Amino acid sequence: MDGIDSTELGNRWQRRTIYYALVLVLIIIAYAVLYHTGMVALEGEDVTFLHSLQVVVETFTTTGYGSDAPWDHPWMNVLVIVMDLTGVGLIFLALPLLLFPLFEEAISTTPPVELENDLADHVIICAFSPRTEVLINELVARDVDYVIVESDTDRATRLHEDGHPVINRNAESVEGLRAAQLSTARALIVDVDDETNTSIILTAKEVAGNVQVISTVEDPEREHYHQLAGADTVLTPRLLLGQSLAAKVTSGISAELSNVIEITEDFELAELPVQRDSDLVGRTIADSRIREQTGVNLLGAWSRGWFESPPSPTMTIDESTVLLAAGREEQLQRLKERTRSTLRPPTAGETILVGYGETGRAIGEVLHERGVTYTVLDALDMPDVDVVGDATKPENVLEAGISNARTVVLALPEDATTEVTTLVSRDLNPAVEIVARAEQMENVTKIYRAGADYVLSLATVSGRMLATTVIEDEEVISLNTQIEVVRTPASRLAGQRLEDTRIRSRTGCTVVGVERTGDVITDLGPEFRIEADDLLIVAGTDEGVNQFTEILE
Repeated sequence: MDGIDSTELGNRWQRRTIYYALVLVLIIIAYAVLYHTGMVALEGEDVTFLHSLQVVVETFTTTGYGSDAPWDHPWMNVLVIVMDLTGVGLIFLALPLLLFPLFEEAISTTPPVELENDLADHVIICAFSPRTEVLINELVARDVDYVIVESDTDRATRLHEDGHPVINRNAESVEGLRAAQLSTARALIVDVDDETNTSIILTAKEVAGNVQVISTVEDPEREHYHQLAGADTVLTPRLLLGQSLAAKVTSGISAELSNVIEITEDFELAELPVQRDSDLVGRTIADSRIREQTGVNLLGAWSRGWFESPPSPTMTIDESTVLLAAGREEQLQRLKERTRSTLRPPTAGETILVGYGETGRAIGEVLHERGVTYTVLDALDMPDVDVVGDATKPENVLEAGISNARTVVLALPEDATTEVTTLVSRDLNPAVEIVARAEQMENVTKIYRAGADYVLSLATVSGRMLATTVIEDEEVISLNTQIEVVRTPASRLAGQRLEDTRIRSRTGCTVVGVERTGDVITDLGPEFRIEADDLLIVAGTDEGVNQFTEILE
């Protein structure tokens, strides 16, 4: 059912007011009749009906408490007491029924049910979630109009009050998508659940068959049905997230580089987690002599969810540090050797996989392909689950083998559960490596604080997948890493030296390469001058890249 608009709410309030007024008039008249009868029959006073009506009104409005007082007959006193209580009750009844809704309507904003202005080339989002929030940040940074279609009135109201363009409509209805002006939109993003997404896709193709429809799926097996419904692009972010987390596990075991971001054939970027017993732990960036001994360019470093670019020479490397480096393959390989454990053989220890949903199964498949043995712990008893139990309870984690484990991978859907499980795992085995999934970006830092070594957010992966599909003039190169790497035009910076742009100091991003006439230039000094047709390859956090994009607007 579509959302309730302000006109209908106003009509409800008017009907309620009319009913209340009619009941009030009837009660006053009834009391006036009783009072007049009592005064004549019980008190022996010859009063007019108008006088009796006046006494009742004075009593109800508290402007006079019985101008005929005192009354001699007890039944008259009882009648006056009942009238007093009725008047007070009607006043308190009027507050929640009439006045409070009126005040609430006056101080709150009601979300519209259709767009006030005509839009074109905008993005329609069904519906708001942590995943689409990342996409919205990307759209805002690139000055792309968007509108959220939300059927829940309370959620639509909150979004409207937060400043988001939203309409309170059902995206599964023809009227809802027409109200969002689908026929002139750039794209429709469908990100609710697998079944609802299919319904919205079918409706969208009925309203405007030529508009690009992008859908996400939780169950990869349903991707085919989204395509049959008419989706132009179907994304599986949970599958990519699982593969990425598994790559972090296997990269710690394998001596070979994996999951690198290739800029050119001989120039790459890599995120390299520092293992707990690496010889880098406890050293500062300056003391580590990474640049001198490996030849890489150290672009930044993550530490417990915070990114520093460039890393300060006095920054101390610990077991939660993830280094972002650029260089040739052999240079990155030398740095990887330094980040790895110096005490354990590469294949030592067991991996515990906690959570066996879509993300967990994707992790398990990669681990199996790489020959990594693992134990699955899940709350549900299903095939391939080795230990059934609650991962927040120490006895279940102990049963899964935490005491001798090398790595714990947390693929749980609830961030609060991930945080507690991280605390439990770290307490039971201080030396274990913890790789975790986060559902929402704002919880990444908390999971790091709980003791995780590497955290990747589903919202980040999903948002980047959506952004690179919708934003045509920019390519997101790194979908599944903590940092974002984009290739984007930079005509506004044409003629400037790289030093003059102050990109790093203003945004925390680093220009790692420039694509010019088909070639990629990676040897960029401060005197390098940007040309109008150049494409800049920029690396940084999602927030930093968005700030960089705003500079180009």
